Amino acid sequence: MTAIDNRPDSPPEKVTLSGDTQSWPERFALALFIAVPFIAFLAAIPIAWGGWLGWSDVAITAAMYALTLHGVTVGYHRLFTHKSFKPNRAVKVTLAILGSMAIEGPVIRWVADHRKHHKFSDKDGDPHSPWRYGNSLRGLTKGFVWAHVGWLFDPEQTPVDKFAPDLAKDKDLVRISRTFWVWVLTSLFLPPLLGFLLTWSWQGALTAFFWGTIVRIGLIHHVTWSINSICHTLGERPFASRDFSGNVWWLAIPSGGESWHNLHHADPTSARHGVKRWQFDTSARVIWVLEKLGWARDVRWPTPERIESKTVRTAA
Repeated sequence: MTAIDNRPDSPPEKVTLSGDTQSWPERFALALFIAVPFIAFLAAIPIAWGGWLGWSDVAITAAMYALTLHGVTVGYHRLFTHKSFKPNRAVKVTLAILGSMAIEGPVIRWVADHRKHHKFSDKDGDPHSPWRYGNSLRGLTKGFVWAHVGWLFDPEQTPVDKFAPDLAKDKDLVRISRTFWVWVLTSLFLPPLLGFLLTWSWQGALTAFFWGTIVRIGLIHHVTWSINSICHTLGERPFASRDFSGNVWWLAIPSGGESWHNLHHADPTSARHGVKRWQFDTSARVIWVLEKLGWARDVRWPTPERIESKTVRTAA
């Protein structure tokens, strides 16, 4: 079925929300965690060409990427933000830790930001809309940069007590959020430890740190941020939503299915975002496995009737 433009005609009245402020040390640390992996990502091809990429590096990077990516997509996003399923405690804690190891911020802070995004999606109040500065070429260029990375440096933080009060009452998630630095260090140094154990060499540890830590963090960050920027600027819109969210097929595999973004904004609590058979959604598959193992229940799978009700219909 062909999609039509279902984007909003105009933004609503401006909404101002107060919150905590981001300190300068936090902003400096954030800049380091953005700049260093990005530089390493640019250097990855010549380094690989020079022979500094072995089978152990590939295995460690792939495993760490898959684990931390799904910690964000299945844990931070579909579970903690949107309550797409109910896990047992072990799954809840594991997903929160793996999501923290993606180094995108503590779980409760991440969820608060994302819930605010959904409340004001592509309107005044959205933390990271690419339409923030208008729809001119200059405005969209500036907005795209803001949506991708600029918003991370906004000194005004989303108030947790307003957007994530339920998580602030969960002792497990509060503890994991407060010990975020532990999971950051684990994420940084686990790959070189594995590289050393697999190769019994310091070179193996060093290359594993480059690929499994620095490049992996840079890749997962920019893939995640691309959902904010690319998927709210480009893509097909076959489902009715209140914003500019679109489906971007070529981001589906690296994003774990998150780039089927139009359906997600049309039906945020759905456990599956890629609702067609050919739409790869590994995050939904992980939830399916958890359900089959009896570790997750009350999964909100999309039904054909619900999908049909969200589908945009063209004029006859």
